[in-house]
Amino acid sequence: MAQVQRMSRLMIKTLRDDPADAETLNHKLLVRAGYVRRTAAGIWSWLPLGKKVLENITRVVREEMDAIGGQEVLLPALLPKEAYEASGRYDEYGDLLFRLQDRKGADYLLGPTHEEIFTQVVKDMCSSYKDLPVILYQIQTKYRDEARPRAGVLRGREFQMKDSYSFDTTDEGLAEAYQLHRAAYIRIFERLGLDHRIVSAVSGAMGGSASEEFLAPAPAGEDTFVDCPGCDYAANTEAVTYKASPADGSAVGPAEELDTPTPRPSRPWPPTSASRPPPP
Repeated sequence: MAQVQRMSRLMIKTLRDDPADAETLNHKLLVRAGYVRRTAAGIWSWLPLGKKVLENITRVVREEMDAIGGQEVLLPALLPKEAYEASGRYDEYGDLLFRLQDRKGADYLLGPTHEEIFTQVVKDMCSSYKDLPVILYQIQTKYRDEARPRAGVLRGREFQMKDSYSFDTTDEGLAEAYQLHRAAYIRIFERLGLDHRIVSAVSGAMGGSASEEFLAPAPAGEDTFVDCPGCDYAANTEAVTYKASPADGSAVGPAEELDTPTPRPSRPWPPTSASRPPPP
């Protein structure tokens, strides 16, 4: 039975003014409304109201992941160095990793993402191709030493993330699992009432042959993408591809003399701001 929480007893304190260190809209509003409090740069404490919202988002994500056959696990955040050395990502991640040693001098890291550990789990648990395919996911805390964590709960040094991995025996099975995840993410964004764009992206240190991002356009976004209003093309500015004009110049109009004052720095067209909602 749900317990009724009286507003008079709820630990909430709103602020009249923006916090002095706030640079982004989400930072200002979440702090002023009493949802979160800053503990350190990029590290946030979720207060009762914020925790309820976080739990509701988590519930939606969990329901949609379970609906596609995902099985939830919980892996450790403190991880041995060896697994990431084997994949080459211990060096590739560079300064983003939080690295530490135990009292005996053994090297560890705080998990920025868990591909290596999920692979170890499946290697240990699945002894035959008959055990596949399988989809495993978790909702867990991640750690990345962001150089400038000044966007509120976006791009924090400690954050919750849902990461999911499929293990398949064929390329066709992999493609099917990808589409299952894609459809699940669309349903998650729709259930949360978020306008979103699916854009081409760069895989980065996570690797992979292809990558897409789900972005929610927002005036106070911390990422940018280009969107073609006349077609279905959209891409993060890091992954934009340009189509060259015909070599014979048939697509080029007549020459026109133009005034050319001091140029301004180039910007993607049309510039669109987007935010990645903090994954639960």
